[in-house]
Amino acid sequence: MNDFKTDLKRGLSADEVERLRKQYGYNEIQEEKENPLLSLGGKFWGTTAWMLEVTAALTFVLKNYLDFYIIAALLVVNAVISFFQEERASGAVNLLKQSLQVKCRVLRSSKWIVEDAKSLVPGDVIRIRSGDLVPADATLVDGYLDVDQSVLTGESISVVRKNGEKVYSGSIIKKGECTAMVTATGSATYFGKTAELVQTATPKLHINEVVSTVLKWLLTIAITLVAVSLVVWILRGLNVISILPLLLVLLIAAIPVALPAMFTVSMALGSMDLIKKGILVTRLSSIEDAASMDILCTDKTGTITQNRLTIESVIPLDGYSEDQIVLYGAMASSDANNDAIDSAFLEEYRKRGLPAFSVEKFVPFDPSTRRTESDAILDGKEVHIMKGAVKTIAALVQSTSREPEKRMVDLAAKGYRTIAVSFSSAEEKAKIAGFVALYDPPRKDSRALISELNDLGINVKMLTGDSEEIAMETARQVGLGLSITPVHEGISPETIEKSDGFSEIYPEDKYKIVKALQQKHHVTGMTGDGVNDAPALKEAEVGIAVSTSTDVAKAAASAVLTKEGLENIVDLIKDGRAIYQRVVTWVLNKFARTIEIVVFVSVAFLILGNYIVSAFDILLTLFLIDFVTISLSTDKVRPSKKPESWHITALVKIAAVIGSMTIAESFLWLFLGIKFLSVGNQVPMYSFSFGIILYFGIFTTFVTRERRHFWSSMPGKPLFIALMADVFIVLAIETIGIPGVAAMPAWITLLTLSFAALMSFLVNDSIKSIMIRSIKIV
Repeated sequence: MNDFKTDLKRGLSADEVERLRKQYGYNEIQEEKENPLLSLGGKFWGTTAWMLEVTAALTFVLKNYLDFYIIAALLVVNAVISFFQEERASGAVNLLKQSLQVKCRVLRSSKWIVEDAKSLVPGDVIRIRSGDLVPADATLVDGYLDVDQSVLTGESISVVRKNGEKVYSGSIIKKGECTAMVTATGSATYFGKTAELVQTATPKLHINEVVSTVLKWLLTIAITLVAVSLVVWILRGLNVISILPLLLVLLIAAIPVALPAMFTVSMALGSMDLIKKGILVTRLSSIEDAASMDILCTDKTGTITQNRLTIESVIPLDGYSEDQIVLYGAMASSDANNDAIDSAFLEEYRKRGLPAFSVEKFVPFDPSTRRTESDAILDGKEVHIMKGAVKTIAALVQSTSREPEKRMVDLAAKGYRTIAVSFSSAEEKAKIAGFVALYDPPRKDSRALISELNDLGINVKMLTGDSEEIAMETARQVGLGLSITPVHEGISPETIEKSDGFSEIYPEDKYKIVKALQQKHHVTGMTGDGVNDAPALKEAEVGIAVSTSTDVAKAAASAVLTKEGLENIVDLIKDGRAIYQRVVTWVLNKFARTIEIVVFVSVAFLILGNYIVSAFDILLTLFLIDFVTISLSTDKVRPSKKPESWHITALVKIAAVIGSMTIAESFLWLFLGIKFLSVGNQVPMYSFSFGIILYFGIFTTFVTRERRHFWSSMPGKPLFIALMADVFIVLAIETIGIPGVAAMPAWITLLTLSFAALMSFLVNDSIKSIMIRSIKIV
C-alpha cells in the first residue's frame, strides 16, 4: 500500500515534492482547446450571418459592389468583435477556474498546509473530510469515509471506504474524514479530471428569451411590410431582382446583429469587475438574478459574525477543573480539520500548556450528530470524550438535570455559544464534565451592510444552527428584526416569509426555506458552505458559496465569495442591477430604432411609390449605430434602489411610442424637405433620408439611456465618444459625399441634425419620462 515509503507523520519534503513532480507532472489534465480559426469561422455561420451572406451574394451578382463591400464589412466586424470579446470572456472564465481550483490539506515537512490540488504528487499525505472533492486517487491510512462515486460510476448510492481501500479523484465525501496517501495524479487517475470544479456551461439568460419573443413580433412586422412592398413592386411591373437586396436588408434591420456582442461584452465586463471585487461568478444568469433578488438568507457564522471563535469562559461541574475541561475538549478536536470550534479548544489548550495525550480514534463533527468524539490515552488510561451541542450531549449521557439547559440559556442571552464536554472511562460512567462558552463577535461592518441591503429593498434573513437566544442576541447587535423562528417539521411558508431569521437549523432545512420562499414568488439568495448546503445553493436563483466553502458547495453555487462578510454580496447586487439597466437601455434602443427604420422606409415607399433609401444606406446605418451601441455595456448607470423585474410589456410600449414618435417626426421632416428644400430634385432623396434615419438613431440612444430626463446624467466616456464620432462622420459623409451617398449642402445636413436633436430631446424625451414614471419602471 505504502509504495512511496512516505513518513505518515512528516509527509514529503519540498525536495521530494519537486523530484516527484518532475517525474509525474502536475495533478491536472491538459484541456484540448478549440482552434481559434475554427472559432472565428463559426461566427460566419447562423441565421443572421446567412442573411447577410445571401444579401452580399445578390449585390455582387447585380454588380452593386459598394453594397457588397459594406455588407462584407458588417459581417467581418460582427465576427471579429464577437470573437475577441468571447476570447476575453474565456480569459475571465480561465481566471475563475484557477481561483476555484480544488484546495486540499496536505502534510509537508511535518506541517499541515492548504494547497491547490494541482500541486499534489504521488506519495503526498492528505486529509479529506465531509464535503471535499477527492483531489487525486488515494489509499486510506486511517479513518473511514462515506463516498459518493456517482460522477465515476453513475450509481447514486454512496459507498463506505476504510483503511487500505482506495478513493478516486472526482468522488465526493458525504460523511467522515481520514488521512490518505496519494497514489496517482493527473492523467494517471481513474477519473483524470480534478481541475474542473466549475462547469462553464452558460444557461440561456432570461433576457435572451425576452428579446427573442419581442423580436418575433418585430420580424413579423418587418416581413409583413416587406411582403406588401414586394407585391406592390410586382404589380407595378418593376424588376424584382433589383429590389431584393433592399428588402433583405430591411429584414436584417429587424435582427439584432450586435446582440451577441452586446451581451458578451456586458457579461464579460461584469464578471471581470466582480472578480476584482472578490466575487467569482460561476453561472452568468446569477448576475441578472442578483438584480431581481428581494430576499437574502445568510449564515450567521462567518458572514454576519467574524467566525473567530474564542473561549470566553469555562464552567466545570462535579469537581472537575477548568484545565481539565479545556484538556478534554482539545482531546475531542483535530488540527487537520481547520474547524473553528476545534481550533478554539486547541488554541486554549496550547496557551495553558496542558499535558500531552494521544488520540486512538477521532470522530469529526457532523451536522446530523452535532458532536465530535474521541477515544484517547491520558496518563496511561483509556478515556472517551464527547463535545458538542448541550442538548445532544445531555441526551447521550442520559442527564435528567435541568442544569445544562439553564446554563445554556443564561450564556446564550449574552450571545455566547455553549459547548458541553463529557468524560467517561472504564472507572467512570459518561457524564457532563463542564461547559465552555464560545464567543463569535459580529463583524464590524455587518450592521452597516445589513442596513444598506435593507435600503436596496433586500429582506435579510439570518440562518444559524445556534439556539434561539444566541440568534436573538446576534440579530439585536446587527440591527436585524427579532422575529427568530426555531426550525421544525411543520413550519409553514407563511411563517418562513414573515420571519427575520431561523435558529436550530440543519443544512437540509435551507433547501426547504428556499422552496417555500420561491412558492411565495420571491427571488431568493442563499449563502452556504457545506456539502449539505449544495441542494439549497443549486435551487436558489442566487446561490452564494462563502469564502470558506467546501468544494462541493462552490460547484453548486452560482457565485463564490473570496472574502468573508456581506460586502461582496452588496457589490453583486449593485453590479447586477447596473448590468440590468444597461441591457434595458439596449433593448429599448434597438426596438425603437427597428420600428423606426422598417416602418418609415416601407410606409414611405407605399406613399411615394419609390424607396427613399438604398440597401447601402440601411447597411451603413446598421454599421454606424448598431456597433456603437455595444458601448452601452460600459455606460454610467445608477443601480436602482429596489429589486428589478422584467416589465417587458411596459418596455415594448415605451419602445413603440418612441419609435412611433420618431416615425411621425421623420415623415414631417421628409415632407418639409420635399416641399421647401427641393428634396428629390436638387437635394438627393437617398442622402436626405439617410441623414434623418442616422441622426434620429443617434439621439434616440441619448434618450433611452436615462430613465429620467436625458440631462440627469452624463453618458459613459466610451459611449459619448462613439456617438459624437458618429455625428461628425455622418456630417462629413453627407457634406463631402462618398460612393453610394451623394453630397448635399452642409446647411441642410445641419438642419436635419438640429431637427432630430430638437424633437428627440424636447418631445420624445419628455414623453418617455412621463411614460416611465406612470408605469413605475425607474
